[in-house]
Order: sequence, then C-alpha cells, then structure tokens
Amino acid sequence: MLENFFKPNSIAVIGASRKEGKVGHSLLRNILQYGYKGKVYPVNPKARRILGLKTYPRVSKIKNKVDLAIIIVPAKYIPSIIEDCGRKRIDSAIIISAGFKESGKKGSRLEREILKRAKSLKMRIMGPNCLGLIDTSSNLNASFAASMPARGNIAFFSQSGALCTAILDWSSSVNLGFSKFISLGNKMDIDEIDLLLALGQDRKTKVILGYLEGINKGTEFMEAARKVSLKKPVIITKSGRTGAGARAASSHTGTLAGSDTAYNAAFRQSGIIRVETIRELFDYAIAFSSQPLPRGRNLAVITNAGGPGILAADAAEKSILKMASFSQGTIQNLRENLPPAAALYNPVDVIGDAPAVLYEKAAEAVYADSAVDALLAILTPQDMTEVEKTAEIISQIPAKSQRQKREKSKPLFASFMGKSRVEKGIKILQKKGIPNYSYPEGAISSLEAMTRHAEWRKEKKPSYKSFPVKKEKVEEIFQDLKERGRVNLSEQEALEVISAYGFPIPRRELAETSREAVKTAKGIGYPVVLKIASPDILHKSDLGGVRVGIANSRELRTAFGEIISRAKTLMPQALIRGISVQEMIKSGKEVIIGMSRDPSFGPLIMFGLGGIYVEVLKDISFRVAPLSKEDASSMVREISTYPLLKGVRGEKAVDFSALHESLLRVSQLAIDFPQILEMDINPLKVGTEGKGAVALDARITIKI
Repeated sequence: MLENFFKPNSIAVIGASRKEGKVGHSLLRNILQYGYKGKVYPVNPKARRILGLKTYPRVSKIKNKVDLAIIIVPAKYIPSIIEDCGRKRIDSAIIISAGFKESGKKGSRLEREILKRAKSLKMRIMGPNCLGLIDTSSNLNASFAASMPARGNIAFFSQSGALCTAILDWSSSVNLGFSKFISLGNKMDIDEIDLLLALGQDRKTKVILGYLEGINKGTEFMEAARKVSLKKPVIITKSGRTGAGARAASSHTGTLAGSDTAYNAAFRQSGIIRVETIRELFDYAIAFSSQPLPRGRNLAVITNAGGPGILAADAAEKSILKMASFSQGTIQNLRENLPPAAALYNPVDVIGDAPAVLYEKAAEAVYADSAVDALLAILTPQDMTEVEKTAEIISQIPAKSQRQKREKSKPLFASFMGKSRVEKGIKILQKKGIPNYSYPEGAISSLEAMTRHAEWRKEKKPSYKSFPVKKEKVEEIFQDLKERGRVNLSEQEALEVISAYGFPIPRRELAETSREAVKTAKGIGYPVVLKIASPDILHKSDLGGVRVGIANSRELRTAFGEIISRAKTLMPQALIRGISVQEMIKSGKEVIIGMSRDPSFGPLIMFGLGGIYVEVLKDISFRVAPLSKEDASSMVREISTYPLLKGVRGEKAVDFSALHESLLRVSQLAIDFPQILEMDINPLKVGTEGKGAVALDARITIKI
C-alpha cells in the first residue's frame, strides 16, 4: 500500500529549480544528497540541466517509467500537470504547492477539480500544501525540510508542515530516529486512514505518531485505528480542543458533548493513545520505541536522593501504576549489598554518595524480582556521583538479567536529573536505547501510557448485541413529523419512540382539563406526576412544568392550574396541549442516557446520574455508537458516582444488566435512525437487581 510513495524506483520533480532558496531546488537537492538510489528526473521547461541532471521540459518527455511525481508549480497549472502525469501512467503524486482550499473558495474548487481528475486516472495524491515525505529505510528525503532524520522505528505524520520542520530539528538534538516522516497537508486524497493502514503493515515502523487538526471519515478512521492499534501503538495529538465543537443544543447531551468529547471517546474505543502536548507525544514515543510492554502495573524505583524518589512514588500512586512490594529474598539481597543507611523498601534509596556499583547491586536485585514489572532509576548529580559509569551499568541490566534468568525483559526507564553534569550519562543511555526523562513524572506518565496500551491489547474482542424492535413504528412517527415540519418531538411522541425500542414507560394519559386529570389519576392511582405537555417546552423543569408526588385530587387541581398559568406567563407563544398525568415510579436510582450526533464520528452516547443536576455535576461518560457490551459496561463504571449505583450503607446494587441493555438499545436506535440529532432519556429509573429500568421522560430532536 502506497509503495510508490515510500520506495519509488524513479521520481520526477516537476517544478525543479536552478535557484538556491527555491522549494524546487531544495527538494531536488534533498533527494540527491541523502543517498536515494533510484532515478531522478527534474522537469523544468526553462532549464537543460539542474544539479548536474538532465532536465525535461515536461514529464511526458521522460522516456523511462516514473513511479512518483513531486509537483512544485503554481496551483493554476496543476490540472494540466495531472493530465500529463496521467498520460505517463504515473499513479502516485505529491503536490507540494499551496493555493488550494486553505486559500478560499477558488482554491477549494481547484482542489476538487484536481481530485476528480486524479481519481479518473487512478492516481493517488498526497497534499497539496505539504512539506513532502521522508523514508529513511530507502534514503528518500522527498521534502524541503532542512535536514534528514536518523533511522529509527518511529513513523510520524502531520497536517502541519511547519510542525514537521520543528520536530525534525529537535529530534537531531536528542538522537531520535524515524522510519517515516510524512506531511499530509490538505488531505485532498491520502489521509490519516490511508497512512494508518500503510504504517500498520510497515515492518520498519514500531510506533506511529500523528498530529491532526480534524478527521472527516470518523467511522472508517476508528476501524483502521483499532486494527492497527492491536499490532503497534498509535499516539496522536489533536489540536483545536476548546470551543471547536460549540453549537446550539437543545438537549443535556447536546449541551455537554462538544467535538473534543467525540474525539476522546473515539480514540479510546479504537485504542489510540491521545496526548495533550508535543512533549508528551515524543516522551511516549521514546518509551514505546525502545522498551517492551509491561506485563503488569508494579513499578520499582531506585534513587540516590530521597526527594525525587518520593515524587516518583507520588506520581505513580496518582496513576494506574502501583509501587511494587518486594519479596523477602529481594529485601535480604538489598540489605546485604547496600549501606546501613540505605532505604531497602520501594523506593530504594542507595543514598547520595552511592558509587555506580551500588546502583548495579540494587538494580539487579529489584529487576529480577517477579513482583516488579518495570524499573525507574533516578540519579541526581552530587559531587561524588559516577554519572557515566552508572549510565553504563543501568543500561546493561536488561541484557544481563536475560542471560541469567532467560526471562523476557521489563521496561527500564531513567531520570538523570540536571543538565551539564548528567549530559554525558544521558547520551550513553540514549545510545543504549534507555529512555531518559528530565524529571521522574515524565517517566511515570510514559510508563502509565504503555501499561494502559498493554491492558487494552489484552481486552477481549468487542461483542455486540441487537434487539427485536418496532422500527416501523418509529418510521411512522418521524414521517408524520417531517410532513408537519416539526423537529422537536413532544414528550408523548419521544416516549412512543423509545417504547418501540423496548424501554418500559410509566402509565400516562394526556388531560386537557383538571377534571380529566383527576379522572385519569384515579385510574392510575395516587401518587402521580404532572408534566406540562408542549412540543415547544423542552426543559419542563426549568419552567416549573413538573410536579411529583401529587397525593390527592385537591393537590392535583391546584398543581394543574399553577403549571398551566406559569407556562403561559413564561412562554406565551408555546403550544400547550394540556397536562400529562403519569404513574409515579417511587423506587430506583435516576440516571440519564443521551445521544448527540457528531459531524465526524456520528452518534455519541452519553451516560451519567440523572435528574436536573447532570449539567452541573458533569459526572458523565461518552462512547461512539455502535456500543459493544464492553463499552456499555465501562461507561457505567467510569463515572465517579459509580459507587452509588453499586449501593452504599446497606443499599442494594441497581440492575446493571437492565442498565447496560438500555445503553445498547439507545445505541441501536441512534444507528437505525441517522435523522436523530439529539436525544435524552432523563431520568431513566433503574431498580435493584431483577427489577429492570423505566424511562420516565424523553426528549428527541430530529432533522427533516
């Protein structure tokens, strides 16, 4: 896949330039100077030779086969260039040039025109408006970057070309190598999905990094990401976190679910490791690229200073990691080999004046302990500290342990703290493939990411369930709304929709007068709930449109009049159909299940404790539909108030089976009906085990 982009046998540089400082000159020079072995054909109608190579007036004049075209000409000429490449049967092209959709409507039209023509010619295009790409295994630098990275096993792709150049410059200073380095630009054709699948198959790539500003084909992206994440880590930073998804929303879910929420849910479900900063991106990459995945959560720390050791322990306790408890054999070993003043329990403090040999004794003993899954060695540069010798000894621990025990190695991290005094030691660690972090917290964060990824890969394959439902009933309701030009369902209509999808609902009846309401309540049985019935009043509680626990006819008549009067005063234009008299469900915990439709990923399902406080507490979880059984279960466990659902102080747990099934039914409804934009079931009252769940209220908004 995309073979001719990364390992072409021949390249045509269309727009090659004789002038230094021009992109066309820099790019051609980069291809030539870093050892690319294939044929290179500069194309420029005004030159005969560039950088010693015969130059062609147009690509069709090249007699030999061309695998890859790199195009660096003004945007307006590119349609004809694409035609020329098509006649030459070139199936891969990188458009470096800018002036497309990033420049406005005219550029967008030109971009669409080029893409349409390229598809008809069965040509794949990277860019436009990009830096190019680098493949270190084929010595190909098909970019106008200022340098060539060292070889490594990390692949990086980015929508920002400028970010690429900054990272390339930084990577050379920390001895970080790459397998591939790719600038996506406008993603006219080749996008992150194509690259994920290609890099997932690339034997030279162990870790995939990405910088993204947006994803268009969310469902396809999730499928590709999950497939690749099961084989190798995918670490992505996504910009535009704040306010990008803001829009007017009528439901609780729509209010709470921004665009960034959907990205978090989608990344989590597909195994992507999301990071907040570029620093984290490469902290994690260094760890994943050089260390094996941990087999468990237990961390051991060795230090020559108490403070940093305590900081490391604090950071570990705040993460999912645990400070390992050593075996008696390990403690005895440490007691016999370390000074009397040393701390033998985790973290192990070899004391400030410790020579390198003490680090060796401590690291060997701790690393060999079966209760330890990872080791962090911290060093602070004191006057007598043997920095370089300690670095050499630490870096040899995994290989030495393997020779002695024939075990798989464990992750080993270092935190040589400081700058000039530890610089040579850090270079030794880097050369030996031991990741070093300026502070212990960076090492802990990276190890936690590796641990989460290892655990995610061990999770069983998601299982899905569908239910027999009355889909035709919902279709009828939505068709009627479309004919009437309405987008907001009344409460009665919304409850009919979810009832058709298997949700139990309370007995209820619409009353236009208080006399009808009294008659209805008598049939249902007191106590009852009264709710204003209006398609124009979506948040009934906000207007005092809900009264619960109505115990008799006198209370009912009073409440009926007050609800109608208040609604007419506060919303005089609202259509009021009367009052819904509803059976009161006394027992059970109130939760909310909602859905909003994200433009990139589709239905986004929400879960949390219900009632009127959901927007205040914001104790909620999200997943992208369709939900698996595992998704439903983890959504429930994820909220911080989960212990309340399990039962506290002698309370029984809620019916988790019914709760999980309710989430799956909402997921099925959202997938079956793409016209649903937002919905809430709030509250869903969940009884104790075996008692099921009842939907007390629902709100649905559709597009017509």
